[in-house]
Amino acid sequence: MRRISQLFLIGAALAGLATPLAAQIPSSEYAARRAALAERVETGVVIAFGGREPVRHWPPFFQLPAFRYLTGFLQSNAVFVMVSNEGRTTETLFLARPDARTALYDGERSDLADVTSALGLPARYSDEMTAYVDSLVEQGLPVYSVGDFQANEFSARDSLSTGRMFVRGLRERHEGLVTREINDWVDQLRAKKSDAEIELLTKAAEVSSRAHEAAMRAIRPGMRENEIQAVMESTYRSLGADSPGYSSIVGSGPNSTVLHYPAGTREIRSGEVVLMDVAAYYEGYSADITRTVPVDRTFSAEIRDVYTVVLDAQKAAENAIAPGVERGEPTRAAYEVLWKGLVDLGLIESTEASFDPPPGLCPGTWANDDGTCPQWYLYIYHGFLHGIGLDVHDPSQYSDVPPFTYEPGDVFTIEPGIYVRQDIFEGLPETRRNREMIDRIGDAAERYRNIGVRIEDNYVLTPEGLVRITDVPREIAEIEKLREQTIS
Repeated sequence: MRRISQLFLIGAALAGLATPLAAQIPSSEYAARRAALAERVETGVVIAFGGREPVRHWPPFFQLPAFRYLTGFLQSNAVFVMVSNEGRTTETLFLARPDARTALYDGERSDLADVTSALGLPARYSDEMTAYVDSLVEQGLPVYSVGDFQANEFSARDSLSTGRMFVRGLRERHEGLVTREINDWVDQLRAKKSDAEIELLTKAAEVSSRAHEAAMRAIRPGMRENEIQAVMESTYRSLGADSPGYSSIVGSGPNSTVLHYPAGTREIRSGEVVLMDVAAYYEGYSADITRTVPVDRTFSAEIRDVYTVVLDAQKAAENAIAPGVERGEPTRAAYEVLWKGLVDLGLIESTEASFDPPPGLCPGTWANDDGTCPQWYLYIYHGFLHGIGLDVHDPSQYSDVPPFTYEPGDVFTIEPGIYVRQDIFEGLPETRRNREMIDRIGDAAERYRNIGVRIEDNYVLTPEGLVRITDVPREIAEIEKLREQTIS
């Protein structure tokens, strides 16, 4: 596996508007993306709603990933409409009219000429959009909508979005109208990252890496979790990042075993670990990095034991990835290391051993045929690889494009973890199987209690092989050397 040592520095956003008008990717690339989507549609009307202006003071407006991918337009309350009919395509971007009063608070919005000049897209104002689409539907054209939600994992819970309500109104006004939501088509296009996207993701990984190093130098007993968060976020913001790529996860001691624990006010203590899943959003693209470090300047024997297993699992997954590899192979390679490690640590009886779970603990994908659950599930309960890009969980070729293999242009994370919760046996049914399991592994669970370890890096797959684009120390000796620089 190669590692990038020199990183491309991206230019600053366009100035002069409260919200930048256009993204830092060539307009020709956006045009190619839309043309690829038009080929799939063949005949019909494509409607994509951008993000709406926030009704809260925080967080500030950021464009929705799918809309940004297709248009590069970064201001709120916009709608993109593309008509594909008999090999001819017309495109129009509808945007909010400039308002003198609103401009006093939020700054000037772009006008039609600004948009056409910057994006190469004909533009009209949004109060003309409904009549325009109605006229197209009356011609008998089907409607293909791009759902206006932040991430696919939340799409089912976002049925009242502006775009979905608009499509619902179209169906009510036009009996027999055929509609289809085509985010899966857009995802398949988004899966392979372009050179320009890889440059932005590499920059996001670079500034996020520096934030993790700053935290490693700052951590000391008595510090609060949100102080660590502040160190990290201020570091990558000072290096040009726009915002966090997701809610910063900083968990110490027992909180390190909670997968999405938001940074709180708990004071970290000597002998504990701090798990930091924190990364930056840079020019629309999010990195995703996790490091777990001791509060003290050196690893205790127990922390070292768990950390070594997780790091070996990450390396096993790395070594299993190459162009053409089936999507499940790296995960299987990581699991084999983790399972053996749990046996060696005494945390499970064997790789085949099971326990009786309470209702809802062990999903069907993990449960055994007899209703039991593998003992390793007590400590390992999340996926290890996911794409990154315009969303922190972005489409990838190995997940979204048949035949579901790793291919050049995939950008993703590898993030194995082991979590030994302090209440690991609480709530388990009082069965013979469970009592015998606790008798055999209870001492090991107590020894490693409150140690949660996750290690996550970001990668680009090239024709030559895998490139790790995060360069935060991850070897124990490297981390301890950096921890020696802790500010007293």
